[in-house]
Amino acid sequence: MPADKNAASSSSGGEGDGPSKGPASYVPSMEKTHGQPIADWQAIIRANQGLKHMELVSLLKSEYGMGHGHANAVVSHALHEDAAG
Repeated sequence: MPADKNAASSSSGGEGDGPSKGPASYVPSMEKTHGQPIADWQAIIRANQGLKHMELVSLLKSEYGMGHGHANAVVSHALHEDAAG
């Protein structure tokens, strides 16, 4: 019955690989908490594309007061989109 337990503990939305998993799952919370759409955060990341992942996370934390989880998620989300084309 572990499959049922996993299904019950997964986020609502029903589909196993829907948008509620991974860094993108933080988007609604980030937008609400920080008052800016994800596109604004992605623009900041892309304007600093010479920095490494954790340097971008540190930038968002120190300059914009973002928590580690949100900063890491938005950086991961932006970098993943850029890599995908």
